[in-house]
Amino acid sequence: MKKLLKELTEITGPCGFEEEVAIYIANRLRDSVDSIEADHAGNLIVSKKGKNPGPKILVAAHMDEVGFIVKKVEANGLLRFEKLGGHDDRVLLSQRVQIRTAAGLRTGVIGTISAHMMKYDDPGKVRKHNELYIDVGAASQQEAKKLGIEIGDPISWFPHFDELTETRVAGKSFDDRAGCAVLVKAMEELAAEDFAGEFVGIFTVQEEVGLRGARVASHQLTGDVAIALDTTAVSDTPESMMDNTLALGEGTGIKVMDFSLIANKKIREHLVKLANEHQINCQLEIFPGIGTDAGEFSLAHSGIPSGVLSIPSRNAHSSNEVMDLGDLEATKELLKVFVQNMGYAKDYKFNIS
Repeated sequence: MKKLLKELTEITGPCGFEEEVAIYIANRLRDSVDSIEADHAGNLIVSKKGKNPGPKILVAAHMDEVGFIVKKVEANGLLRFEKLGGHDDRVLLSQRVQIRTAAGLRTGVIGTISAHMMKYDDPGKVRKHNELYIDVGAASQQEAKKLGIEIGDPISWFPHFDELTETRVAGKSFDDRAGCAVLVKAMEELAAEDFAGEFVGIFTVQEEVGLRGARVASHQLTGDVAIALDTTAVSDTPESMMDNTLALGEGTGIKVMDFSLIANKKIREHLVKLANEHQINCQLEIFPGIGTDAGEFSLAHSGIPSGVLSIPSRNAHSSNEVMDLGDLEATKELLKVFVQNMGYAKDYKFNIS
């Protein structure tokens, strides 16, 4: 799982530019699933049939990462940029980035003033992204063009993968390449003999700019159950707003609610029951500050019973996200046992009789 996560996070694939991620996943899964296709939005849809007839589960993980896009090349060769997805302007300064150009990958640095200049500045000021620039080493527009840089080129954080301890790692784009890794491994490890029905994996696009890929996929596909795999922000660090309701290393998060979804109660209870029976570490998650692809699937057609498995992380949407590999494994194991024990849509409806 660690190697897979590292390889996935090395790919530049911000919102709207997920093709390289999709190619990697398609090549990886080609011999492990029954069908692979890409829809017109760019979602990668893979399916695996169980040995016997049974319910159909849709499991979504988004391929895009928060990133940027080249907006303008200044006369002196510095690049202006726009955001793709949600960023905190406070963490942008002096960060390394990677630009995907038609000529290949280029490295850049988001500029900042030297510390020696601080006495001439307001030290409390946070400059907005549209006041900032990326330095790629070019001294003119012409030099930037020779480097292959064009308006519209996608930009991501510069890839790295640091093993902080045996179980904890830091890197970029864990949101949501970690969910993609879980889905890939679950599809590889579950044989047709292990479950009944159909297991559909949906690697979605443009989640970070409004769940757009999931919306398109939810119009095409229907199933008995939908599960989203995504990262979620923990609350176990010392900042004053943290309430210690979700912690790194304490297992997969089972969603209760966020701003896009109040999880189906019976699915949530089923996940908790399976986690307890199989001794899989889990924790309940209530966090209104985020949304996931499950929000779109819950509203599709006549409503698909939906839930979320969340992978805890620190420093979300930054160049140095941190997660515990034990939480990643717990998420994968709980997904697998849920696929093996999933019910039909009717099993998750309100009982009014």
